[in-house]
Amino acid sequence: MENNMTAANLRSAHAGESMAYMRYRVWGAHAKKEGFPNVSRLFEAIAYAERVHASNHFKELKSLPGDFAVTAMAGFGLGTTEENLAGAIAGEDFEIEQMYPSYLAVAELQQEKGAQTSMRWALEAERIHSKLFSDAKELVAKGEDIPDTDIQICGVCGYTGLGEAPDVCPICGAKKDKFVVF
Repeated sequence: MENNMTAANLRSAHAGESMAYMRYRVWGAHAKKEGFPNVSRLFEAIAYAERVHASNHFKELKSLPGDFAVTAMAGFGLGTTEENLAGAIAGEDFEIEQMYPSYLAVAELQQEKGAQTSMRWALEAERIHSKLFSDAKELVAKGEDIPDTDIQICGVCGYTGLGEAPDVCPICGAKKDKFVVF
């Protein structure tokens, strides 16, 4: 990678996705304690997708070893499952509306193809995550858990789907055998 600004954006995205991974693991454990085992599983599944995003960003930075201070937006705090879902939605929407569009614009300007791919894949998956969390929040607000169905995560790009895994990932084109089921 030749461009410092795209590299800095990838480091920030890696940090944000890494923190989302940990936050969703904590919030998932809390949802289980509050009696929402399927919401817990949703948090765990999407945590895995965030780990995929963080890993993809990290791989793009492979040629830039060293220590860097990293700034990333991240929500903190542990509330009720409904409050935690609201926090998850806010974080996903920030990535959808602000972070990834601006980071992508810089990567495109600087012609960093690998960074563009990693960021596009994450952006597309984050749109799905926001919707899944929003649907879950509506049910939790009524005291209900989400339906007990498989949650499929593409291990290549983080695409998230419910039910049966697709034969081919709609985001990255990976085959069905690359999916992890939760």
